[in-house]
Amino acid sequence: MKIIGIIPSRYSSTRFPGKPLIDIEGKTMIQRVYEQSKECSLLTDVVVATDDERIYDHVKAFGGNVIMTSSTHTSGTERCFEVAEKLNTDGDDIIINIQGDEPFINPQQIELVISCFNDASTDIATLYKKIISVADINNPNVVKIVKSFNSDAIYFSRSPIPFVRGAVSKDWISETNFYKHIGIYGYKQSILERIVNLSTGELEKAESLEQLRWLESGFKIKVKETDFESMAIDTPEDYFKIMNM
Repeated sequence: MKIIGIIPSRYSSTRFPGKPLIDIEGKTMIQRVYEQSKECSLLTDVVVATDDERIYDHVKAFGGNVIMTSSTHTSGTERCFEVAEKLNTDGDDIIINIQGDEPFINPQQIELVISCFNDASTDIATLYKKIISVADINNPNVVKIVKSFNSDAIYFSRSPIPFVRGAVSKDWISETNFYKHIGIYGYKQSILERIVNLSTGELEKAESLEQLRWLESGFKIKVKETDFESMAIDTPEDYFKIMNM
């Protein structure tokens, strides 16, 4: 069984065009994501998936593995599947979708996602982290998750979930646990092939969260908790914040 780490990377971001090639203390963001991912010894290989020649040439220049993909993909999941097909993966191989905008991703987070597949019934896996800030609970850019006793995702939302009845919102964090979604995914290749062909559901349309398409279609998503804080760069403001830390 192969375990392939794939890093979808596109140049044309609405909020931050060209961000894979921004400089972070002497290295581009995509190089940092790639090198951090390579630190995970459980991965058979790491590949950048892009539709942009500038990113492709840059990854080649620093010695990384990269594959050109279609420019028509609407998600990183679709880009991952194209690369998985080109690598001739089998149905039981594991594909890890690593976010291309997290230059300081901890390799142990990748290992944690992979560990979910020690349970043969796992089809899709992801991570969550306990929220410790009231601001994060109310921030629609921080995706919240609720889970079952069996550590399966029940729902993801940009809204504060769960709702704490009988308490004012500023006190919610002391009344119950809130969790943020950490956007790294693992899939069995056979499941990845199925979910890329799903139609968009009402929940995804409402929240603009792709994983809701999978839940609405009946797929289970196994979740595990991480203690590591995610530092994604989605906007120029995120970049300046990280550079000034």
